[in-house]
Amino acid sequence: MITIQYFGVLKDRVGIAQEEMAWESGNTETLLAELKARNETWADALAPERVFRVVINDEIMYEIAPIQKGDRVAILPPVTGG
Repeated sequence: MITIQYFGVLKDRVGIAQEEMAWESGNTETLLAELKARNETWADALAPERVFRVVINDEIMYEIAPIQKGDRVAILPPVTGG
């Protein structure tokens, strides 16, 4: 089991802020593929041309990274500001 949090416009588009998800093994790419496969709304919200970051246990991932059972994952949409 992993905990996933969604923020900002991503949270608004998919309609949830947090969920528990059954998880055996995989990485950030595996997770995103599973989420996109849910339906068209998820696929569009997580489309490759959208800029977002995956965070695992409070550490921002800049490349594909493993996700372990028990991890806390956050998906952050683009942030603007100065």
